Amino acid sequence: MQTIKEYVQSNKDRFLEELFALLRFPSISADSKYKEDIVKTANFVADKLKEAGADRVEVCPTAGNPIVYGEKIVDPSLPTVLVYGHYDVQPADPLELWDTPPFEPTIRDGKIYARGAADDKGQFYMHVKAFEYMMKNNSLTCNIKFMIEGEEEVGSANLGTFVKENKERLKNDVIVISDTSMISLEQPSLETGLRGLSYVEVEVSGPNRDLHSGVYGGGVANPATILAKLIASLHDENNHIAIPGFYDDVAELSKEEREALNKAPFDIEEYKADLGIDEVWGEEGYTTIERTGIRPTLEVNGMWGGYIGEGAKTVLPAKAHAKISMRLVPNQNSEKITNLFKKHFEAIAPPYVKVVVTPHHGGEPVVTPTDSMAYQAAEKALEEAFNKKPIPTRGGGSIPIVALFEKELNVKTVLLGFGLDSDNLHSPNEKYGIENYLKGIETIPLFFKYYAELNK
Repeated sequence: MQTIKEYVQSNKDRFLEELFALLRFPSISADSKYKEDIVKTANFVADKLKEAGADRVEVCPTAGNPIVYGEKIVDPSLPTVLVYGHYDVQPADPLELWDTPPFEPTIRDGKIYARGAADDKGQFYMHVKAFEYMMKNNSLTCNIKFMIEGEEEVGSANLGTFVKENKERLKNDVIVISDTSMISLEQPSLETGLRGLSYVEVEVSGPNRDLHSGVYGGGVANPATILAKLIASLHDENNHIAIPGFYDDVAELSKEEREALNKAPFDIEEYKADLGIDEVWGEEGYTTIERTGIRPTLEVNGMWGGYIGEGAKTVLPAKAHAKISMRLVPNQNSEKITNLFKKHFEAIAPPYVKVVVTPHHGGEPVVTPTDSMAYQAAEKALEEAFNKKPIPTRGGGSIPIVALFEKELNVKTVLLGFGLDSDNLHSPNEKYGIENYLKGIETIPLFFKYYAELNK
């Protein structure tokens, strides 16, 4: 029997080519014009699951994009692992900032550059190839189920319905998700929590049409100016979020917990150099690690209004817009925070404009247990693969379906991610290290091995 390392090395080129084929599909869920590409991507994933050895594979229709389901039940008495991932990706805009085309994978400096390389095609596809190895070498120690969806980047609107309608089919002992990051290849880590999300869009409107800024400027409120003022008021001088009640339910970590969190390797100068900034910014009284992991945030994701084309057009816009996301921490509730934001934003709007707040999607924060057999199995697998014990960390991002799985399927999740924070997720020039990809394939069978042993 080939060892997993031998198998990965002997199949390295094929593993990369298959991932490149997957990355070439522009499976952008936020834009309906890519609907056909979404379906093609789902079919590709289904085919690869069949080739890897899954017995039952289906492309399951939903009210939105299809969900790919596959399974291999080797023995009903063995524990069952459900692998979740998503094949949809973020829009690639702005295209002019990409060094190479976003849907033509390119290798530079040992990294794969493409939209979806790390989020999440490269990461979920590691599980497909690890499954292939376990099947070919008769070393699958647990039953395995796959659920790969196509709407994660737009809030997983139809996943909840699918989960509720398929509880028996999805029944499992643990869910494994590789859609997160680790500290580095030199220092592996395991995320033990994720922030929740409240996502809204705001519109500020003034006059009934765009106006000549010379004729009307100074006499009519400019919605773009008012929007900027309203957004600026959402943080105080200490960068705390200035919405009444926003922090009421925030779970505060103890001094000991904060000290433990800050023991993770972190070089502030490297952090600033990587981002090209002169200084960090954030909530007073907290470190950068704390600000991005255990504290809630409010960020503007986009603002627009008026003329933004080439050259000049002296116009006073009739409307201005912004998209705003709020990351939430344990005990906060996305619906409550959305309502607090809406009430506050409407209350602070001056009488010379109208404000509309439109909620989009949200999700709840989660904390995963570090004393479970699944966490211990992941810890052992990473330690063997990397020759170093992983450090527990808190993730700043959100995977709303983790809370959904816990509620509907009554199981916990292990966040076995192999990406890096510097992988440019959601940005131009998204990338994923070849070594990260291959190391993930090596590590996943070890998780299955240790999880089965701990369950005996």
